[in-house]
Order: sequence, then structure tokens, then C-alpha cells
Amino acid sequence: MKPRERVLTALHHETPDRCPMQVSFTPEFAQRLSKELGLEDEKLHNPHGGGNTYELERALGEDMLLTSVGWANSYYQDAREYVDDWGIGWRSVDYDTPFGMGRYTEMVGRPLADAEEIDRYEAPDPQAPGLYDEAAWVLRTFKDEYWIVGVTVTTIFETAWALRGYERLLSDMALNPELAERVLDIPYRYHLTAAKQLTRMGVDMIWLGDDVGAQKAMLISPGMWRKFFKPRMAHLIAELKAINPQMKVAYHSDGVIYPIIPDLIEIGLDVLNPIQPASMDPVRLKREFGKHLCFWGSIDEQHTLPFGSPEDVKAEVLARIETLGKNGGLILGPTHHVQLDTPMENFWAMINTITQTRCS
Repeated sequence: MKPRERVLTALHHETPDRCPMQVSFTPEFAQRLSKELGLEDEKLHNPHGGGNTYELERALGEDMLLTSVGWANSYYQDAREYVDDWGIGWRSVDYDTPFGMGRYTEMVGRPLADAEEIDRYEAPDPQAPGLYDEAAWVLRTFKDEYWIVGVTVTTIFETAWALRGYERLLSDMALNPELAERVLDIPYRYHLTAAKQLTRMGVDMIWLGDDVGAQKAMLISPGMWRKFFKPRMAHLIAELKAINPQMKVAYHSDGVIYPIIPDLIEIGLDVLNPIQPASMDPVRLKREFGKHLCFWGSIDEQHTLPFGSPEDVKAEVLARIETLGKNGGLILGPTHHVQLDTPMENFWAMINTITQTRCS
């Protein structure tokens, strides 16, 4: 099967020749992997696809290519300190692994920390010249062979608290909901425009989402999610499917989000990502929601990939194929960008087991 045919078959809850695969990488792991594969391209990496020639993805046999428009592109920029297009300040923080030094970028400047700034704030232009050139190139170059995903993750909540501050936004939601609504509308309007534009351009799937789950429970109550986020997500999904009724929509949240999965199904979700197995049981998800949803991810980036053995990784991949992947409905991959602390033998155990195993 061609990659796009393989993905479409799985998303139709039918059995492809093997499970489709999607893997992304932190910059440091991408550099390490490119050396192992003998690739020299200087533009091998962006975790959401922008500016990437996709050599790593194609060399590995991946089935989906990602092209991103939105605030999530602010992560992993090169400077040690910088201010992104949204006015949010960042700095790099180094970390050490057995395989070398890496760095994360963390937010340090909040342009809407002062509520008086909200009315004066000007968000980036979601129709800025050149903003969709990358997506146009990806579609023109790869659409015939690969499943193309338009990425507008950090759709509402994450961008909003990056602008306002996490504790401030949560306090606003409880004590000053009108102010919270004004802040939430800023990223919502931007990513709605971007997702609609990518849909019109012809991407196969739009990837939405925000991290609203922690390791053992939701970050906010289900009632709070339904009040502030469900109506916006429902409208966004409806707008996309009005443009293209065949459009598939994926939603990302780390952690536990059991209580809102029925709500996501109700508003038209097709694919749930990333299925963090340390937080939600993949077998339960397939049993309770597999008739209505497909699943994307599920290979443990917290424990198995960095700290397990190659045999552990292989066993986990096979278990996912036999459970989440039974009768289709699964796109396999790690639950986050592959980190620098992942041993190469574990990485290749994941890739080789996925690509060499027929779906059940």
C-alpha cells in the first residue's frame, strides 16, 4: 500500500497491510538519527513539519507528513533567548543525557500578564503573506503518496495560558470568566482561520488540541472544559467539515481525559492522540470508544522507549497492534517527540517492529 492508502484504510476501521506510522523528534535526536542514516540536509527537523524536507520521515517509512501553522511553531527556535511572534518570551534550558546534551525551550515572558494589555494586544495575522507557503509545497510535492496533516495544535488553552500565565488564566476562568473568554478567543480565532485555510488547500486531516490532562487526572474539571472549550471546538470542527465533509479531525491531549472523550465524539472527533499509556489504558480506550474513534500514538515515551530494552519496545508495539490496532483504527508512534535519552537500539526496535508486522 502507498502511505496515504494505508492511513485511509486504518481510519476507515479496516485492516491495512501494516499499521500506519508517524514519528517526530526533538532537534537533538533528529541530528543523531540523521548522522546514523547518513543524511546531510540542514533542514531535517521541525517537530511540526515547517521547513522540513521530510528526509528522515521518508527514510523511516512513515505514512503521515505534518505541516504546521500556529503558536506551536514557537518551540525549539535556535536562539538561547527570544520573543516569538505572539510576544511570548522564551529561554533555552540545557539537560544532559547518556547520549549528549540537549535543550528545552521554556516560556518566561507573558504579554497579557497585565489584564489591561488584553484590549491593546494584536495577535499575529493568520493570513500573513507566506504563512502557508510551506503547506502549499508539502501538498504539491507529497500529496499523491503521503497522508498530509495540517497542524494547529495548542489551539486554545495552551496558547492562552502562554499569553496570560497559567495560574492567572485558571483564576480568570473561576473568578472572572468574561476576561478568560476574551483571552481564549485570541488563539481560537487565529487557529480557526489557519485550520480553515489548510482545509481549503487540501490537507487530509487537521490536528487540533491542547494538553488538558495531567498524569492521573484532568488539569481542569470536565465541567470547566465543557464551558470554555467544548463550544469552541464544536464550532471549529463543524466549520472544517462544512468546507470538506471528508475531513478527518484529530485532537491531542496528554494525560487523563476519560471524562471528555464522549464529548469529543459528540462534536465530531475522528482521531484521539497521543494515548499516553502511563495515564490511560489503551485496551479500555479501544473497548469503550473504538467504534467511534481511531487512535494515534500509544508507544510509551516516558518509560519504555528511553528506559526499557529493545525486547520491551517490541513487545509493546505488538501489544498495541493486537489491541488498539485490531480491525484497523490505529496510527502507531511514540506519545511525544522522540527524546535524546532514547537508545538507538530501542528506536530501531520500534521502527522495525511496526514496519515488519502485519496488522491483526
